Amino acid sequence: MYLRYFSSLSLARRTAHDRLVRICFTDYEREMVLVAECTDPQTAELNILGVGRLNKLKADKDAEVAVVVSDQYQHRGLGTELVRRLIHIARDQRLGRIEAEMLRDNLAMQTTFRKLGFRLRLLDDSSSVQAVLDL
Repeated sequence: MYLRYFSSLSLARRTAHDRLVRICFTDYEREMVLVAECTDPQTAELNILGVGRLNKLKADKDAEVAVVVSDQYQHRGLGTELVRRLIHIARDQRLGRIEAEMLRDNLAMQTTFRKLGFRLRLLDDSSSVQAVLDL
């Protein structure tokens, strides 16, 4: 959670009603959300493995991408696949550019973005990195 939101989020903040409404009810004109899930074969419980979001920015042809993957499913290619599919959606929507911001310490996501063709640059605050992909 820290690497995705740049800070720790308490359970109360993560489950706050307005936050859950905002992230659970998607405005498909402005954003797209992909959810990777699987059913536990022993309990039949549905588990969310990861979430990828593509949010259009104020500039009509630009969007921001963000991905979060459960700890136990990291380093298996799931984050890469979510970003790859979001890039495909952005191209289908004729967007011109995708960007992402991550903590400088988040080397796994930097590697993922670089592998998918994004350019990386250190931001002014020096604790964050921006990834940009021109479509």
